[in-house]
Amino acid sequence: MLNAMSEPKTGRPGLRGDCAQCFGLCCVALPFTASGAFAVDKQAGRPCRNLREDHRCGIHARLRQEGFSGCTVYDCFGAGQKVSQVTFGGEDWRTLPPERARRMFDVFPVVRQLHELLWYLTEALTLPAARPVHTDLRRALETTERLTLGTPQDLGELDVDAHRRDVNVLLLKASELARSGVRGRRKDRRGADLMGARLKGADLRGVSLRGAYLIAADLTGADLRGADLIGADLRDTDLTDADLTGAFFLTQPQLNAARGSAGTILPGTLTRPAHWTAGA
Repeated sequence: MLNAMSEPKTGRPGLRGDCAQCFGLCCVALPFTASGAFAVDKQAGRPCRNLREDHRCGIHARLRQEGFSGCTVYDCFGAGQKVSQVTFGGEDWRTLPPERARRMFDVFPVVRQLHELLWYLTEALTLPAARPVHTDLRRALETTERLTLGTPQDLGELDVDAHRRDVNVLLLKASELARSGVRGRRKDRRGADLMGARLKGADLRGVSLRGAYLIAADLTGADLRGADLIGADLRDTDLTDADLTGAFFLTQPQLNAARGSAGTILPGTLTRPAHWTAGA
């Protein structure tokens, strides 16, 4: 599930998928259902029909045209290469006994969740206003990184949901501190149902949009500077000419799921999806 990017990736290379160092785990371990995002059904643990023997996608250049836009949205946050090269020491699932291969597929989504947390924690540590919780954030970052280095058995037994809850407490504190100094802050829209909302040119500076449903919302020209976008559903959200300067906890998969333009201003750690300018 390689992402189709028009610009080189920048920042946090260890927390971005490196398909050259992975055995196509996302194309095997994860299930998907025939829909607008995937042309066919696929069970977890079964290789995608487009996966080649060299672990590359056979239709990478045509994913959207072939009905696999869901693949262009996905990013493993570097979990694929971690599981392939570290957890399983470079062992290819194609040559492993079936039971060990299944363990590899089971471990992959766990490490993916941990790497996503590493992305958020790393970003939280760049927020000057969150300095009062930096020590706790660093401790959580170290703990999370240590968990990613566990054995397959350790990872299989890990209560990753509990760890996410603990980390989220710190991320919430960092968010509040970072947004507290934004002038003209609007009301908290955490978890709000904004599907299809008309928010063209809206002033959303410093707003918490954590977990908000923004599917197909019109955010053309919206001001999202300093907004918290962790977990916001941006599928088909129109970000044309929106200003996302300083928006935090935003991820590449979220951007890939949205629509935008050359005029959309992005945080420096993210790249402009190819389909925004290619019209794909």
